[in-house]
Amino acid sequence: MTSPALKSTKTQKIFIIEDEGEMCLLLNLMLDGKKMELEHVQTIAAAKEYLQKEEPAIIILDNRLPDGLGVDFIGFIRKNHPSVKIVMISGYGASAKDLALEKGADAFLEKPFTRGELYRSVTAFVN
Repeated sequence: MTSPALKSTKTQKIFIIEDEGEMCLLLNLMLDGKKMELEHVQTIAAAKEYLQKEEPAIIILDNRLPDGLGVDFIGFIRKNHPSVKIVMISGYGASAKDLALEKGADAFLEKPFTRGELYRSVTAFVN
């Protein structure tokens, strides 16, 4: 049975900013076959470069990255891409969640999360 949120034939562009290869693979596997085009980078610098050329529908943003904190990058995204939805992922619990939502994230998932939790967070923003 197809979820009503995915009845659209339009492919949604999902941009993943995550430095751990295993987590990227897991995210790809969890979202595979869901009419989503997935792109991935490992640093904030690479994310800025990507966002100069592309406008994803959703960004899945890790908090701890090699060149900074994802929560500090939320302001840049909000300023330059206000319509993009941000799903912050982190293993640092409530304090990271509160800060991420305060800074403008649309959703927060604490690692480890389930396929269902990820899917619900992402499809909540799919048109």
